[in-house]
Amino acid sequence: MSIPVQKHRHTVAEYLAMEEASDVRHEYHDGEVLAMAGGSLEHSVISLNCAAELRSRLKGRPCLVADSNLRVRTSRQGRYVYPDAMVFCGPPQFDADDDKRQTILNLRVIVEVLSPSTEGYDRGDKFAQYRRIESLEEYILISQDRPNVESLLRHADGAWSFQTHDSMETAAIIRCLEIEIPMIEIYAGIKLF
Repeated sequence: MSIPVQKHRHTVAEYLAMEEASDVRHEYHDGEVLAMAGGSLEHSVISLNCAAELRSRLKGRPCLVADSNLRVRTSRQGRYVYPDAMVFCGPPQFDADDDKRQTILNLRVIVEVLSPSTEGYDRGDKFAQYRRIESLEEYILISQDRPNVESLLRHADGAWSFQTHDSMETAAIIRCLEIEIPMIEIYAGIKLF
């Protein structure tokens, strides 16, 4: 979850300069700079497992997987966030305002690992912001305390369909990429409650 740093409204240029000089990542919400909270062991392991499995299954295809070190701009008005993992295909398109090329625009898949403190935000306002990304085709939400992977897929008419995977004996299907990831691989190393 994001924590407000200060009430002063910043421009995108100010935010990007602050991010470059900072050891801590921040989100940018229409002028407000928010410090990112730290994650749990489970959150970190699941994020890495998912990114590694995505990369493995996309070998030989013109797609790349990135982790939360790469930023995403969700709207022209100025929303910058750090998804847990993302997939983009073809040449990366970078935000013209970010000369350091740390902000990607042409995502196909975004993955967020849910935390008790961020679940409402990830399902609500953050998803509303992600829907503004024209290239986004699928949004994946992964629970960190029970086997549960949810997929929201955007269709050509703009409607979204929901699919859930909640058994360790099955695989999560990333429909827009036509790949499957065994749930046991997503949760490898994690003791579920």
